[in-house]
Amino acid sequence: MTTNDLLKQTALTELHTRLGAKMVPFAGYMMPVQYAGINVEHDCVRNSVGIFDVSHMGEFILKGEGALDLIQRVTSNDASKLGPGKAQYSCFPNEIGGIVDDLIVYALEDGHYMLVVNASNIEKDWNWIQKFNTGNVEMHDISDKTSLLAVQGPNALATIQKTNNS
Repeated sequence: MTTNDLLKQTALTELHTRLGAKMVPFAGYMMPVQYAGINVEHDCVRNSVGIFDVSHMGEFILKGEGALDLIQRVTSNDASKLGPGKAQYSCFPNEIGGIVDDLIVYALEDGHYMLVVNASNIEKDWNWIQKFNTGNVEMHDISDKTSLLAVQGPNALATIQKTNNS
């Protein structure tokens, strides 16, 4: 058994391999690090658009009447400012003013949120939130069932927007 056999694979691993990505171990997963080369890909993202597989990240769904209250208690920013479809970079502060981890809070709809946490801290972050879940907020760890793509660069918005140019 090799080290690669012990690593998790995302739903996109096979596609990346088939398309010729250079795969490397990262945060317990086999992840694509590059296709055409670091300089070419850097220039592409800086000048146009690039897509990054971030499916190794952790995703938690929090929903129910007390979901916002729980998020307000465990994160540093004011998530009440988020409307549906909006996101906010935040962190989990600890009891002595340090940081447990950083995360992104997404408001999916009223009372329904998704938290995206770092892959290497999925269990730690889950336990941290659960520790403060005194209001019986419904929590789901959907990390192993979720793929995420980050689209970056000056043409990112135009690339992902739907058009009516039929």
